[in-house]
Amino acid sequence: MTAWSVGPLLDAAGVTSGTRVLDVGTGPGIVSREAMRRGADVIALDADPGMAATARANVPGLDVREAILPDLPLPDASFDAVVGNFAINHVSRPDEAVRQFARVLRPAGRLALTCWEMPPSGALSLVAEAIEEAGVAVPDDIPTPPFADLGRPAPFGALLRDAGFADGEASELRWLHEVDAEDWWTTGALARIGTNGVIVSRQDAPTVTRIKTAYDRLATRYATSGGRVALPANALLATGTR
Repeated sequence: MTAWSVGPLLDAAGVTSGTRVLDVGTGPGIVSREAMRRGADVIALDADPGMAATARANVPGLDVREAILPDLPLPDASFDAVVGNFAINHVSRPDEAVRQFARVLRPAGRLALTCWEMPPSGALSLVAEAIEEAGVAVPDDIPTPPFADLGRPAPFGALLRDAGFADGEASELRWLHEVDAEDWWTTGALARIGTNGVIVSRQDAPTVTRIKTAYDRLATRYATSGGRVALPANALLATGTR
């Protein structure tokens, strides 16, 4: 689903041939791969060693390093562009991370970051709505997502301006993510990833069945054909110039 925003992200950062790019939170490397296809010189970072290894395997020749944001072990003014595709929403101190992004950018360098829009809707809310409809309460120990305050244009743009990006602003991104409904249930509810996955994993079998029944009913709102659904994906793109 996050692959759709790669093009707008790199366009906003002005990534073309010869651009020196830092890809933060590279994940499987899809942003770096497209930047390299454009002729950019890329260094990629990820906090997870396994994900860094995946990026190396997916993008031959990519320089992938391990780092946990906001720590950024790179020299000042060493990049023309810093990009992060849904990375800032995994950072516990986003304000410090953005200041570090500013530090490693050269004068007139560009920053571009994506973040999910809050409150969740469409693709991000389908499993959560099913959990709620099934009468399952969110456990007290489930934290509020660290990016909840950034999921609106004004705070997201302000995050950049507070870090020194005078023209920092955030705009909306909208697209449809078409996927097999059963695959979305498996990755969104049964994979034990994210808030919804943790909640579902704690339930007994009858409760999981009740959640799945609610999910199947709610998913019909987005049905296309052959068991597939077209889920609205709603995100923000923040950009600024150093």
